[in-house]
Amino acid sequence: MISNSYFLNVVRFVLLVLVQVLVFNRLNFFGFINPMVYVLFLYWYPIKENRAAFIGLSFLLGISIDFFSDTMAIHTASTITIAYMRPAIMRFVFGVNFEFQSFKLSNSTRIQQIAFLTLLIIVHHLVFFTLEIFSLANFLLILKKVLANGVATLILCLLFGSLFSMRKE
Repeated sequence: MISNSYFLNVVRFVLLVLVQVLVFNRLNFFGFINPMVYVLFLYWYPIKENRAAFIGLSFLLGISIDFFSDTMAIHTASTITIAYMRPAIMRFVFGVNFEFQSFKLSNSTRIQQIAFLTLLIIVHHLVFFTLEIFSLANFLLILKKVLANGVATLILCLLFGSLFSMRKE
């Protein structure tokens, strides 16, 4: 069973990198909206796994996207930031329930799952676009990009999540 979990995470990692690099990096809605669906890997990663391994995988995810996108480690900084902040975001969204050993993301409410994904995307995009623009004089441009790209990313992540859901109803 453990090997099945590792295999699933490797497949998710590779597929999300390929989809991001080959499809979504080439899309440019309205000239500035570029969805970043690879954030789903950080959302789907098992909660009670080794945190150091998770941060290392986040680094590999970010550096893989940076390598193919030629973005000079901006994706890496963004993924490492949300990997580091993920427990705090989970405590904020799920409260005390997050601390229990039996907690699973699939057992939480849909609203909590969407709130968790939304906060991951907002933090990721805020770090990404702040580093990309690198000027607080353009704060409104940063907010515009965070909101527009965040909404597009959230919609696509929810579509992918419902498409590849393993829930049995």
